[in-house]
Amino acid sequence: MSTIEQASKRLEELRKAGVDMPWIHDAASMPLSAVQPAALAEAHHGAAAAAPARLLAPRSTVALDLASLKDAGYIVPDAPRSRLLDEVRGIKRPLLKNAVGHKDGEPVDRGNLIMITSSLPGEGKTFTAINLAMSMAMELNHSVLLVDADSARMSAAERIGVRGPRRGLIDLLIDPTLDLADVELATNVDKLSFLPAGTANERATEIFSSHAMTEFLNLLAVHRDERIVVFDSPPLLPSAEARVIAPQMGQVVLVVHAGKTHQGSVQQSLALLEDNPVAMTLLNQSRTPSSASPYGYYAY
Repeated sequence: MSTIEQASKRLEELRKAGVDMPWIHDAASMPLSAVQPAALAEAHHGAAAAAPARLLAPRSTVALDLASLKDAGYIVPDAPRSRLLDEVRGIKRPLLKNAVGHKDGEPVDRGNLIMITSSLPGEGKTFTAINLAMSMAMELNHSVLLVDADSARMSAAERIGVRGPRRGLIDLLIDPTLDLADVELATNVDKLSFLPAGTANERATEIFSSHAMTEFLNLLAVHRDERIVVFDSPPLLPSAEARVIAPQMGQVVLVVHAGKTHQGSVQQSLALLEDNPVAMTLLNQSRTPSSASPYGYYAY
């Protein structure tokens, strides 16, 4: 029953009960908002204002080459339990708690918007983003949108086998006639969809810092209970795009390549992320004993 119907029913109950309602003189000739008690009218308008726009189902589908992904070392559905699978499960758990809340705490603001980045290219951020998205899609209560936000390289699309020119994030932000459902791609992985980077544009930095981007992220953020969004972004230090995306995220995971990334680069990157609600580092390719994780997970 709608709010208006509930209010009308309540008024009728009050009338039948003999309650004096002096604000009603000629209900047939007055708009509903005028014959409601003020509290009912405010509740109606408040409910209407608070209702977020509904996310439509993607209008296109793409089949990921799961066999090739598995051969390349990625997590895929129905794969046997492995060390990598368990490690990524451990990495995703605090991210999910921050995204939707848990018994010991409230969710982080915009916590379902998770940016995966690195200080420099070649540290494993795309590998991490895809595996996290795959693992999160295995959860019973969440769908996942993997966003290729690296408009220069478009590595995520290449890795999962989405080839050829496709409209995506850039097109969505500059074309007001497009809806997310027009450019989002459903996949053959249950509860996982993909948003390509879209048409290459020299003004990507300005596009990612626009009001259109803010409104798009706000839309995704209000649907935190149903959707986790993983952004494979450019590296922080060489990319202006990454530095305008980061402040708009609820959580950032900084991938660090063990034995390769200089400490100074990590410190510079963390300084850029110091105002983010949650910034974590993930140590990739660490040569540690089998009892420890090669992904060494640390929170800052």
